[in-house]
Amino acid sequence: IGPVLGLAILIVRRNLPESPRWQIMHGRIGDAEESISEIERGVERCGARLAPVDENKAIEVQPAQAIGYAALTRVLFREYPSRAILASALMISQSFLYNAIFFTYTLVLGRFYGVPSRFTPVYLIAFALGNLAGPFTIGHLFDTIGRRRMITGTYIGSGVLLAITAVLFYAGALDPITQTIAWCVIFFFASAGASAAYLTVSEVFPLEVRAKAIAVFFAIAQCFGALGPVIYGALIGAGDHPDRLLVGYLLGATVMIGGGLVAWFLAVDAEGKSLEEIAPALSMIRQPGPTRPEGVPAPNRRLSERISPRQTTAEVSDE
Repeated sequence: IGPVLGLAILIVRRNLPESPRWQIMHGRIGDAEESISEIERGVERCGARLAPVDENKAIEVQPAQAIGYAALTRVLFREYPSRAILASALMISQSFLYNAIFFTYTLVLGRFYGVPSRFTPVYLIAFALGNLAGPFTIGHLFDTIGRRRMITGTYIGSGVLLAITAVLFYAGALDPITQTIAWCVIFFFASAGASAAYLTVSEVFPLEVRAKAIAVFFAIAQCFGALGPVIYGALIGAGDHPDRLLVGYLLGATVMIGGGLVAWFLAVDAEGKSLEEIAPALSMIRQPGPTRPEGVPAPNRRLSERISPRQTTAEVSDE
């Protein structure tokens, strides 16, 4: 099934346009205009009216050059150190918790609750539905209530719930069904927070390095996330030491609460802002200008840039 899904993704991706910002950065002005026009027509068909964009929001860019890994490292860790810490903390904490719990849950079901292995997939399906429900139902709150509050709340909330579940597990108050319900509730919040973590990494760094930033911090997170199943597998053992697994669950709760605290102090309030406001593009050669004078008509909603891919900075300055 996996390769079939991969082939389907290839077909979908082939027909999915690039981001208009990516097109602009690579000198494909016409493609960017076409993409934006299609998006705007779709919005207006839904009954929304798009106001003209004021000239003071305009920026000028040069088509981006290739960003090497040395330049990428400098941008991520030297120019945006606090954001790099934020991205690392969010990605590491969610990766560790998810891998530790999800990849070892069949062992817990079999060795602590005596569930036959042929029935454990049923519990995993319920677990997965809880993961899916979180982003679908409360994902929009990250844009309305705000990134900082929601990421902090979902991370700390899931950590606190995990600590409570750990105590109930150790006390023998749970069975396979109630344990699974507990995981569904915990990951309802944790999954929404983890989804926001991926979004955060993609929006707090300059446009030219967004995709590579996700790759870098995902790789960093997986180095720690891979430890989760190893540690928890050892703690589970033969299923005769619930006190050991209690320590493991409390460790996971601490990691998530720590990620939430980092978000509270370092998260970027990105809701309702354009990507250029959050992190200026590396290829920007003119910042947003002054407010348009009174009486001067606003431009129409176009993404056209004032330079061609062949123009140099000096030529733009002369203009």
